[in-house]
Amino acid sequence: MPKRLLEDIVRKPATKEIKKNPKVEEVREVREIGEIAIKTETTQTKNRSRFLLWFVALISVVFCFFAVSFLFAKAKVSITPKTQEVTVNENLSASKDSSSGGLIFNLVVIPGQENKKIQATGEKEVQEVATGTMVIYNAFSSAPQTLNINTKLEGSNGKIYKTDTKTVVPGMGKDGTPGQVEVNIDGNAPGADYNSDPLDFKIVNFKGTPKYAKIYGRSKGSITGGFIGQAPDVSLADKLVAESNLKNALQAELLQKATDQIPAGFILYKDAIFLDTGDSDLSTVYNQDNSMTLTQSGTLYGILLNEQGLTKKIAENNIDKYDGSDIYIPNIKNLVFSLSNQGAISFADMQSINFNLSGPAQIVWKVDVNKFTSDLLGKPKNDFTQILSQYLNISSATLTVSPIWKMSVPDKVKDVTVTVNYPQ
Repeated sequence: MPKRLLEDIVRKPATKEIKKNPKVEEVREVREIGEIAIKTETTQTKNRSRFLLWFVALISVVFCFFAVSFLFAKAKVSITPKTQEVTVNENLSASKDSSSGGLIFNLVVIPGQENKKIQATGEKEVQEVATGTMVIYNAFSSAPQTLNINTKLEGSNGKIYKTDTKTVVPGMGKDGTPGQVEVNIDGNAPGADYNSDPLDFKIVNFKGTPKYAKIYGRSKGSITGGFIGQAPDVSLADKLVAESNLKNALQAELLQKATDQIPAGFILYKDAIFLDTGDSDLSTVYNQDNSMTLTQSGTLYGILLNEQGLTKKIAENNIDKYDGSDIYIPNIKNLVFSLSNQGAISFADMQSINFNLSGPAQIVWKVDVNKFTSDLLGKPKNDFTQILSQYLNISSATLTVSPIWKMSVPDKVKDVTVTVNYPQ
């Protein structure tokens, strides 16, 4: 067996080496390279597409951001108006007549009364006449009728009373409305007999003439204060203090009423208020509890000045080449008012006044916000200074536009806010 085995080993042919065909191998390599190239190109194409997609997305986001930003664009303007400090010392005049072309004033007239009870410290014999107020009517003619002081009046209670001042009763109006005037009256003699509820009056001196029925009077409220006999007494000092307190309380009450009645556009200076009281306006009623009640009557007159006209007048007198621009004076009510010839003025028939105004004042120019906003709409930010230069009533201003990269003011009014920082 070893011999056969050896023979088999010897006879077994050797393994043949497979020869490779160069052309086939070359084709195979080209194919492999092509496949690799295709794979690489495909990968690059996918990467490029992905990059392009992200780039487009980024551009879209940026575009949307800018579009939204411009859609919600806003502008804010803060303005400081022109001001000028002046020292006022003006002698001025005003008239009730609105057609006069000058300053205009109105007169507020408010009557009233105040009471105060005083405890007596003793008794004294007194004789007091009854007092009251009446309205006299002139339905006789359009001519005024003059009544002298102490003109006798016959009351509907049969008692005689008299006027305590000289009085002029206006004539009838063109429509036939009787002229009328108020006047204080006294009983013809002391005593409680002249105290009365409201009365009608005839003028004794006109009896037997056509005037008797046409010129007549009616009392305003009751007639009181008539007294004869022992009455509570207070010291002179206490009475003077009470009278002073009464006048102050009456003025404060009437001033409040006057202040509530000030029409828009008018000014009532504290020194343009005058309380008219007299001895005849103070009445005394003696009480059974050993006290006395003082009643102070009076009329408050207040001079109301037109604020716009007064402001323009002050500007004309204190600003060189004032062009009539719209202005105001924030502290105009703090100026000091002084009425000329106050003692010689009759408030009842006042038609014109002369007065002085003095003190420091700040004149402020107003800005037409609507016009200024309209001039800004849609304009480039660089034009702001040029637009601002056209407004001589503006001292300075700042413009803020958002977003910051927007180069022009929005073109819609609702997107532009203009604030004027007026002095208070």
